[in-house]
Amino acid sequence: MEALLFLIAIAAVVGLLIVPAVRRRRELNGSGGSPGVRAAGDPDRYGLVPPERLDVRLPGPDPELVEALEETQRTQDWQPVARLLALTGDDWELRWQRVQSLAGAAAVELARSRTTPAPPEAPAGPAPSADQPPSLTKEQPAPAPAPDARWLRNWRTASPRDAGCAQVYAQFLVWQALGDTGSADRRIILEEAREIAREAIRLAPADPTAYITDLFAARALGVRRPEFEERWEEVRRRAPHHMGAHLVALPYWSAKGHGSKEDAYAFAQRAAGEAPEGSLLPALPLFAVYDHLPEANMVRGLYRSAVVEQAVEGARYALHHAPADHPVAPHVRHLLLCFLVRAERYAEAVEQVRAVDGYVGALPWVDGGDPVAEYAAYRALAVAGYESLGGDAAHTPPAH
Repeated sequence: MEALLFLIAIAAVVGLLIVPAVRRRRELNGSGGSPGVRAAGDPDRYGLVPPERLDVRLPGPDPELVEALEETQRTQDWQPVARLLALTGDDWELRWQRVQSLAGAAAVELARSRTTPAPPEAPAGPAPSADQPPSLTKEQPAPAPAPDARWLRNWRTASPRDAGCAQVYAQFLVWQALGDTGSADRRIILEEAREIAREAIRLAPADPTAYITDLFAARALGVRRPEFEERWEEVRRRAPHHMGAHLVALPYWSAKGHGSKEDAYAFAQRAAGEAPEGSLLPALPLFAVYDHLPEANMVRGLYRSAVVEQAVEGARYALHHAPADHPVAPHVRHLLLCFLVRAERYAEAVEQVRAVDGYVGALPWVDGGDPVAEYAAYRALAVAGYESLGGDAAHTPPAH
C-alpha cells in the first residue's frame, strides 16, 4: 500500500482533468462471458448508474469540491478553492481529503501541461493601416494556453500566510515527487514539501493536515523509525483517531515499506482497538489485509479465513457506527465490496453497491487501470450472486 494515498488522491481528481468524452462499455471482467451475469448487472433493473455515467473522479460525492475546483481550473483563479478550504473549517478529516484532492489536481494539471504539445500559433491578421488603431484590427484570437496549475502558484504569491495554501502546496510537492519516481530531484522535492508543511504548521498549529503531509513526505523519504515515530506522535496529539492520518502511516509499517505484515497488522489492530464510538478506524485492518494479499488471491478459502473475516466485520462495524457522511467512508465501502464479493457474501455486497453506486474513484478499482470496468464487474457479480440465492430487484437490501 505504499501507493495507497497516491492512488486515492489521483483517482479522486484525475477525472476532473481528463474525464473521457465517451466511457467505453466493456465486457465485464470476471463474468466468464455469461449472459446471465451481464443481465443481472443490468443497471436498469436495479436502478444502478449505467457504466458510461460512473464517475471516476471521486469515491463518493463532494459537489462543493467539484464546483470550486472546476471553476478554478477553468479560470485559473485560486479564490474559489481558497473559499472552499476556509468554509471547510476544522472538520479535519474533510479538510485533509480536500487538500489531497486539490493538490493532486494541481499536480496532474502541471504534468499534463508539460506533455501536451503547444497549440499552433494563430495566423496573423492584416497589418493595421495608418488610420486604424491596432485594437480594431481583425485578428485571429490567440490560442488558449493549456492549464498548468498557475492558480496554485498565484495563490502562493498572493497569500503567503494562508495556511490552506501552504497545506495544498506542500501536498502538491509530495504528489509531484511521487508521480515522477525516476526523477533525480525526487528527494529535493520531498524535502521542500516538508519545509512548506512546517511553514503551514506554524501558521495553523492546531490543524493536523500539514503534520500528515510532513509524515507522508517522511515516509516517502524512508526516514528512520525513530524520526517517523516522532512525526507520528505529533499527528496523534492533534488528531488521535484521524482515519486519513492512519492511512498515510500504515504503509510505513507494511512489508512493502519499512516493516512487515505483522507490524502493519499490529498497527491497524491497535488503532482499531483504541477507536472511540463512531470512528472508522475499526476498518483499518481491512486495508492492512489488502496490502498483504498474495499475488494469486482469488482462492475462495482466503476470503473466508479468520483474519479476513475479522477485518471485514471490523469494516462493517465501523460503517454501521460512523456518521453516514464521513469523508473516508466511501473508501471503506469500495474496498469492503471487493472483499464481500470474493467471499461470496453477495447480499451484503449488494448493500455496499447501493451505498456507493455512481462513484468509482477508489481502491481497489484504481489498481486495475480501468476503474469503471473493474467496479462494473464486481457490481455485476454481486447482483448475480444475490439473485442466485433467491434475491431479486424488488427486494434489494437497504444501503447502510
